[in-house]
Amino acid sequence: MTTTTPDTRKQTSDDASSSRVYKLGAVGGDWLDQRLSGGGFVKFIARKIFPDHWSFMFGEVALYSFVILLISGTFLTMFFDPSMEEVVYNGPYVPLQGEHVSRAFESTLQISFEVKGGLLFRQMHHWSALVFMVAIFVHMFRVFFTGAFRKPRELNWIVGFTLMVLGMVAGFSGYSLPDDVLSGNGLRVIDGLMKSIPIIGTYLSMLLFGGEFPGTDIIPRLFTVHILLVPAMILGLIAIHLVLLVLHKHTQYPGPGRTERNVVGFPVFPVYAAKAGGFFFLVFGVITLISATTAINGVWVYGPYDPSPVSAGSQPDWYMLWTDGGLRLIPGWEFTIFGYVISLNMLIPMGIYGALLGSLALYPFIESWVTGDDREHHLLDLPYNAPVRTGLGVSWISVYLILALAATNDIIAIGLHLSINDLTWAFRIGIFVVPVLVFFITKRICLSLQRQARQKALHGSETSRVVRTESGKMLEIHEPLDEFDRWVLVQHDDYRPLQAGKGVSSLRAKATSFFFKDRIEPVSPAELREAFEHYAHEKHEIDSATGGDYRTPAETAHHAG
Repeated sequence: MTTTTPDTRKQTSDDASSSRVYKLGAVGGDWLDQRLSGGGFVKFIARKIFPDHWSFMFGEVALYSFVILLISGTFLTMFFDPSMEEVVYNGPYVPLQGEHVSRAFESTLQISFEVKGGLLFRQMHHWSALVFMVAIFVHMFRVFFTGAFRKPRELNWIVGFTLMVLGMVAGFSGYSLPDDVLSGNGLRVIDGLMKSIPIIGTYLSMLLFGGEFPGTDIIPRLFTVHILLVPAMILGLIAIHLVLLVLHKHTQYPGPGRTERNVVGFPVFPVYAAKAGGFFFLVFGVITLISATTAINGVWVYGPYDPSPVSAGSQPDWYMLWTDGGLRLIPGWEFTIFGYVISLNMLIPMGIYGALLGSLALYPFIESWVTGDDREHHLLDLPYNAPVRTGLGVSWISVYLILALAATNDIIAIGLHLSINDLTWAFRIGIFVVPVLVFFITKRICLSLQRQARQKALHGSETSRVVRTESGKMLEIHEPLDEFDRWVLVQHDDYRPLQAGKGVSSLRAKATSFFFKDRIEPVSPAELREAFEHYAHEKHEIDSATGGDYRTPAETAHHAG
């Protein structure tokens, strides 16, 4: 006899409901597959293996913050009016009541003070933009320092670089929209940069602003760029980036079982799908928490844009600071030729910006030309195994940081009670001296780490335990590495300087000398065999002296007690 309880009936009902849901899903999936033939693609994606490492998360953070940008931006677009028509403000913010402002500025205040949740969405949009750029920068330099840009991923590096530049354009066009004093000063800088271009500069400015600065067209035009053109390009490049990622397979750090021909990790479904979903909501929650508790870009404090005043402490967002810093460092050099004023204080910074960005974009092709390496690489380099590349990357970052600090010279001078002229000269000298020093220091550190790794591969890990034999000989006990840990230390490529001739140009020979002149000879199989023999002989001596007990006298006494 079977007894049926309410709990049993409920469980049976739940099982029946789940079974109906599964059957309905199977029927729907089969219906779609018969018309779209997507079953094979879904199976391919579901079984795709991705490696697991914390440094790979920054690309995901960039993607998720961009999703938050789209969500918050869609909300803001419903209430923002991109018009430069002058109106009288009569909203709830008392200090600005009766002021003549643009419709764009007025609608920004309405979003902030009158639309429910408007200020939260404004701040989420701004903070997620900052996180987006941080994640892209960190992700790109993770790729740079580990050599993940090598064949076949050069094109994906260009895609990522373009995403970084478009992120800057999106950020600049976005924070220019409220038409406040801070954003207006940024537009004035753009106007000055364009006008400094000989012959065509004035025409470019008139074309962009629809007349003499500030004109009446720039906000509507930036609005179109910000909500339509740039997001569409970013979405397209993200899609290309992900397709190339799947096509080339994800790079991985060297380790047990990992080769150039496989990927060790977890499948997309169910492991990475679950992790990605949870990580998205974590990023969403952190950005929302920051936005709800930390104010940013309070345009009502700055007031509406007026072309006449320029206040101290006017800085753009961090990812655009370097462009402002270059303008502050160059002296007011200019001369006239054929009636045209050549403003070097504007042209030189633009050349610096182009050189910095160009060197970053083209570096994979430069390194490939230097090494002559045409192989596919799916295992990442440890940064210290590429000392020149790592030194160049850290030097690039140092230039960027000096330019960013130079953009805040007025704030630093006021906060630390220093002379702004002395600070400016310190930055001018530092931008030539610091990158060179940083390069050589980084390179020497990398070479030192290579020597340490070489010794560790040959002799194992130091234990800080020393044994004295009967003859008075002092021997240190080393903990041998397993074959997997040892392989990580010896598996990197070894490049040597080339001699000019036999198809090698003198320029390339000099480049290889610069890259590989200072090198640490990798561990050879013969050296490993010799090290194993030495270790066996030394272990025999230590065992004879200690009886195989490697404990110190204090540890032995403690154990006996």
